Amino acid sequence: MKRILIAAVLMLLAGTAYTKDDVKYTDAAGFPVYGKAVDDTFDRYGRLPAYLQGKVRGPVWNLGRNSAGLFIRFRSNSTSVSVKWTSLSEVYMNHMSSVGIRGLDLYILHDGEWRFAGAGRPQGKSTETVMVSGMEREDREYMLYLSLYDGIEDLEIGVDSDAYIEQPAVASPSARKPVVMYGTSILQGGCVSRPGMAFTNMISRELDRVVVNLGFSGNALLDYEIAELMAQVEDPGVFVLDYVPNASARQIAERGETFFRILRDAHPDVPVIFIEDPQFPHTLFNKRIAEEVGRKNREQKALYDRLKRQGFRKLYYITSENLIGDDGEATVDAIHFTDLGASRYVSKVLPVIRKSLRK
Repeated sequence: MKRILIAAVLMLLAGTAYTKDDVKYTDAAGFPVYGKAVDDTFDRYGRLPAYLQGKVRGPVWNLGRNSAGLFIRFRSNSTSVSVKWTSLSEVYMNHMSSVGIRGLDLYILHDGEWRFAGAGRPQGKSTETVMVSGMEREDREYMLYLSLYDGIEDLEIGVDSDAYIEQPAVASPSARKPVVMYGTSILQGGCVSRPGMAFTNMISRELDRVVVNLGFSGNALLDYEIAELMAQVEDPGVFVLDYVPNASARQIAERGETFFRILRDAHPDVPVIFIEDPQFPHTLFNKRIAEEVGRKNREQKALYDRLKRQGFRKLYYITSENLIGDDGEATVDAIHFTDLGASRYVSKVLPVIRKSLRK
């Protein structure tokens, strides 16, 4: 009954619109948001539930208000699509494009595949822009990726004044058995050029399945509250643990097993994938960093081996070998991925995710 009432409210909201010139804007609150661990979040376009405010560390809470990995789905017969949105914080960083930080990305379902259609380039805290135009008048399914490193206060979608905009008719990406990924700034999306190039979003399109992005820049420190949130995901397909770039060897040794057990206790049959720290380009020259990466990866492997000896099954492990290539060209700053780095990462991780889902 509750689901029916919610659906009715969404349909009503989707019909609330106003016209400016030849564009009719509709509040995006009327359309479903995908990619959340739980539906009831503090911000509509955020990732953490309200009850975690004051319970998780401050940086984790603030980063959880970023909309990384979230997307909106809708359907329209418009010849153009525009958007208006207001960012939560107007974040700026010197190693990542503004489109990636607080822009939007529009994809269209074309011949059964999601194809990039246009980027929403932020113009300030508030932006109004045309994402795509000049199309033939026909029915299309749309996916709008939200900002990776900022939150969104409000969002409106604009279509031709004589066009319709309504709920999606195609269940793609499928929300069934989502992939739940926990990690660092790299997993959150740093520092790809636009939201659709975050590797979680790339994996989602490849699998045609929702991926929950629980990346927290600089703060994947095995917080048990995040494990408990992950454990609340309804019918997950696989958990991916990619925290090593942030967590120290000591934190992995002291907290890794408990973090894992929170997930496994809640979902005894769900596969878990452990990933090592990539061999970043500067490890070739910076011996201190190389030794640190080595220590952390050895501790991650020791954790995995220990859990295997204890009898846990459906565990998978991805080493750092060739995780982002060996030519040193996959990052912006020797750590954070470019689009190339994200693509290389996907090529290594996706086959293991596919295998775990088949099992």
